[in-house]
Amino acid sequence: MSGLSPADEIELRRLRWRSRRGMRELDQLLNRWLDQQWAASSEAQRGVFLQLLDCEDDRLWRWFLGHENAPDAALDALVQRIRALPPAA
Repeated sequence: MSGLSPADEIELRRLRWRSRRGMRELDQLLNRWLDQQWAASSEAQRGVFLQLLDCEDDRLWRWFLGHENAPDAALDALVQRIRALPPAA
């Protein structure tokens, strides 16, 4: 059992759907954060993740590859944390 409330489970399913980007690598990165970090994240951290989901795929891809930095410090910090997460076992 996940330990999440029914409302949190619904929100997590909605976020998984929003995280589907049509590029498997981006999908995996975003879902990795949802799997490993979302439940324990603060409202502020969750808000930054929502901002990340509003960004265009080509920008996200450049940020995750390290070709560019996100213009917002909080977004850039989140991108770096997601990049550092270990793959699912």
